[in-house]
Amino acid sequence: MPAPGPAGAAASPSPLPPQLPSPFAELVKSPSGLEKVVLRGSRNCCVEVYLYGGQVTSWKNDNGEELLFLSSKAIFKPPKAIRGGIPICFPQFGTHGNLEQHGFARNRFWTIDNDPPPLPANPAIKAYVDLILRPSEEDLKIWPHSFEFRLRVALGPSGDLSLTSRIRNTNTDGRPFSYTFAYHTYFSVSDISEVRVEGLETMDYLDNLKAKERFTEQGDAIVFESEVDKVYLAAPSKIAIIDHEKKKTFVVTKEGLPDAVVWNPWDKKAKAMQDFGDGEYKNMLCVEPAAVEKPITLKPGEEWKGRLALSAVPSSYCSGQLDPLKVLQC
Repeated sequence: MPAPGPAGAAASPSPLPPQLPSPFAELVKSPSGLEKVVLRGSRNCCVEVYLYGGQVTSWKNDNGEELLFLSSKAIFKPPKAIRGGIPICFPQFGTHGNLEQHGFARNRFWTIDNDPPPLPANPAIKAYVDLILRPSEEDLKIWPHSFEFRLRVALGPSGDLSLTSRIRNTNTDGRPFSYTFAYHTYFSVSDISEVRVEGLETMDYLDNLKAKERFTEQGDAIVFESEVDKVYLAAPSKIAIIDHEKKKTFVVTKEGLPDAVVWNPWDKKAKAMQDFGDGEYKNMLCVEPAAVEKPITLKPGEEWKGRLALSAVPSSYCSGQLDPLKVLQC
């Protein structure tokens, strides 16, 4: 017979997992031991969101086809960021500041937020989860600002994926703060040489491969033949990624994020990354809604909202060419 606890008290029950408000969301433990939320839509459509990093790592369509790239060498062990999916870059994008590259939000543990301030109601969306990140004492030592970062990840009835971020300045000393931001979205593509990006023609961009020098895009579309790392400024709200081989077009819609980053590391840089397969650059492309050139500034009590919406639609051919205008104008 087991010995009783102190003063004969019964053993305390194990803590219950957080309850999720959506019946189409489930909290599970991944093979790595990290917790993730699985959102389930129609048929085989689903999204996986890790509490570590508040990071979406998988988005599958009705056919169960994976639409996001996740490296086969991704490391699911803190403090390493997860290579692929949709890492959140906050409070710094890239090396635009004094913090570690891409800030710290992507390698912190977020918590499930069961009572967030309401967002505009959309009764069609039933599969969603709300997460929240607040700074730890250690975070405040490297970035001395108090904030609340609320994130809603939602799977729409037609399989669309949306991420809505709300960042509030909760400093009590009257100080504003500024930050840069990106949804570092990794798309899965058939072959990078068969992909084109439309919607960024004639845009000015900063070329990170040339010391952030400013240029103007000259082509009628962006195609890929070598390493690309560009920040397109004042980019339109819709961008199309056209995958000729898969006859598929990703539509990226952004709100509250003026810029768009386009990145592919190509072969040399791919080989230099321990958490990235040597040839995996051929099957991925990052197109990232962002606020980079002009940091966002919040006074105490102010809140910013930035939204990313993704959809995947069949590409339409016309005389052997794609017609992305139909996508961009929809």
